[in-house]
Amino acid sequence: MKNILLLEDLPEIRAWLKTLVLQVFPDARISEAARVHDALQLISAERFTLALVDLGLPDGSGVDVVSALRDAQPEAQSVVVTIHDDDEHLFPALQAGAFGYLLKEQARELLTEQLQRISQGEPPLSPSIARRVIAYFAAQAKPTASAMPDVQLTERESEVLLRVAKGFTLPEIGVQLGLSRHTIADYVKQIYRKLNVSSRAEAALEAQRLGLFRRR
Repeated sequence: MKNILLLEDLPEIRAWLKTLVLQVFPDARISEAARVHDALQLISAERFTLALVDLGLPDGSGVDVVSALRDAQPEAQSVVVTIHDDDEHLFPALQAGAFGYLLKEQARELLTEQLQRISQGEPPLSPSIARRVIAYFAAQAKPTASAMPDVQLTERESEVLLRVAKGFTLPEIGVQLGLSRHTIADYVKQIYRKLNVSSRAEAALEAQRLGLFRRR
């Protein structure tokens, strides 16, 4: 991550986040903003690879910044960092183009681990947020029998898929199943290919459809 936008209105929290970000991305250049207006000006003047965006700001919502960055710089990734864990904040942010959603109340170690997932191409989601996304898609899914393809997963693939759907990281799944992270990554690729999905949210929906949550 070469150029990172950090949008947070509280100076002490902004300084804390900046320290954390530089721990994960030590070579990054960080541009700081405290208001939506300032962030939008920076987006019009600079190119970013990552934006960490608070939602509740003095002059508006960080969702507008997520949307603006998606439109102006589609290659950039936005990650919301907020105290809000409700549907009214989560889903508008995701719909605006947020790549991840993290809660400030998490332990520093967990936030660091979640940010490290960005470099691995994994969307950073706080565990409670991952569960909320799963619940949302499960409630929305009402597939008919004719629309449900006959997907055959091995027992091991089902175990991995269930844990992916629950929001565990690849290293965590590896520890739980006694396998290396690279082996788990191979399983995830194979599962995604079989199910024709490309994200954790879609994988969670498929796990629900296949009845994996009822089996455990």
